[in-house]
Amino acid sequence: MRINVGLGIFVVSLLVVPVMDAVYIKGQVGLYDKFYVTVGLLALAGIGDALVQGGLIGVAGELPERYMQAIVAGSGGSDWYLKESLLFSIVLVCDLRFPVPTRASANSRVDPGLTPFLVEKHSFSPELAVKTASSLTYVKDPRKCDTIISFLKESGFSKSHIEAVVKRKPNLLYSSLEKTIKPKFKIFQDLGFSTHDVADIVASDPWILTRSVDDRIAPSISDLKTVLGSNDDVVKLLKTSAWFLKSDLQKTMMPNIEFLRNCGICSSQIVSYVFSFPRFFLLKPESIKQFVERADALGFDRKSNMFLAAIRMLSSMSEENWELKLKLFRKLGFSEDDIMSTFRRTPQVFAVSERKIKQVTDFLLNRTNVGISFIISHPMVLICSLERRLKPRLLVIETLESKNSLRRKVSITTIYKMPDKKFREKYVVPYLKELEEVSMSIVGT
Repeated sequence: MRINVGLGIFVVSLLVVPVMDAVYIKGQVGLYDKFYVTVGLLALAGIGDALVQGGLIGVAGELPERYMQAIVAGSGGSDWYLKESLLFSIVLVCDLRFPVPTRASANSRVDPGLTPFLVEKHSFSPELAVKTASSLTYVKDPRKCDTIISFLKESGFSKSHIEAVVKRKPNLLYSSLEKTIKPKFKIFQDLGFSTHDVADIVASDPWILTRSVDDRIAPSISDLKTVLGSNDDVVKLLKTSAWFLKSDLQKTMMPNIEFLRNCGICSSQIVSYVFSFPRFFLLKPESIKQFVERADALGFDRKSNMFLAAIRMLSSMSEENWELKLKLFRKLGFSEDDIMSTFRRTPQVFAVSERKIKQVTDFLLNRTNVGISFIISHPMVLICSLERRLKPRLLVIETLESKNSLRRKVSITTIYKMPDKKFREKYVVPYLKELEEVSMSIVGT
């Protein structure tokens, strides 16, 4: 009896999967119903196999010994067959649970209702709709996404804003509107941010909508306003660095700024650096103190306007890279005093790549009548763009000098220091005829 029941269960378990695929599934992937049924059938097949083997062993026990030996030998093959069957079923289940997308059937890997809904109702591009739906395979009712998208539209988000949000964080469309989204918008509105400002900030970093209002967003905005002074400046910063709202500024930015002020650095310079090098202020306070100690050890004057630039530069490079930069300057002909003088006057030069320093140096020494002493005296020239400033400007001056168009010789200092607008007004616009052979795209006019 047990043998017959076990065989019946085992046969039924094997037959249900192909029958279900032919009648119900019909080639679709990602259906959870089939996943759960298949898992149940695996367990049922195991029960059936146990009943069959238990019944056979019971019967063999009443027969001569050779029959038991045959059963034991046969059960090894049966176990192998069962394991192979189970392995096949597991592969099948994994394929159903985690379908592998193919280029030929990109639309079939997602919920068939979400993709057309995003395209037809909200004008998503087919590519973005498919990508979004593939990240939201658990969404069974597209109306949940509709609620979030509609709210964003009502809150002043343009099509490009919404696309930016969805590309960066698609699962935001399945968040709780009341608990997750609205409280963040309310705090922005209460603090006086315009709808367009909020849209720009959220689109640049939608992860901020997952942060706590009371523990992170509101305190961070308050701290930024204390440092920067106005909502307009806070908005300006957050549009490019919204990740400030994901950090605990009381543990990083605020103590760092207080320490730098105590070092004698003025607030206006600190604010300028917050916009130019925002991540510098999110370093651990212990690290900032170490960089200040290094600058002090190198003989830097804290009263110098370059002190903050020196600290920031030291924070951007390891001690190993610092040593490599020292070796480079020595190789170019800088003495130890020259190197320290360059660092104190123009610390930004040490952040320039080794490749660029070599290129600018080689160009100046080979193309112009200057020596290494000029570069030592004017290290700022190493920061200038070789392709956008030095080369085109020298080409202009050389062309004008070859035609005797200039009353006096132009120094290399003037060439690299003069602002772009003034250079064009003085050396390009009055000499357009003389510069006909010079590519205007190189000159920059």
